[in-house]
Amino acid sequence: MPDRDPATHLRYAFVREGRLTSLPSRRPMVLAACAFLADRFEPCRRYAEREVTAILTDDAPDHATLRRLLVDEGFLDRADGEYWRRE
Repeated sequence: MPDRDPATHLRYAFVREGRLTSLPSRRPMVLAACAFLADRFEPCRRYAEREVTAILTDDAPDHATLRRLLVDEGFLDRADGEYWRRE
């Protein structure tokens, strides 16, 4: 049984073979999922939307939801069709 750390619980309950299988509903777990996904992006490197889609395409529920969530929660920034991870 995992401890109460959201990142540990996320990996135990929502990650299989390195991919997010579903999006948790509890806020601490959503933030842990965002951090997990954000680690796939190099800080300050600019990504075209199609690159972000390719990186997130195997994760659940869908890449558009995940991309929007990463921006809304402040893990990625977006401008002029480009995305980048905050430091």
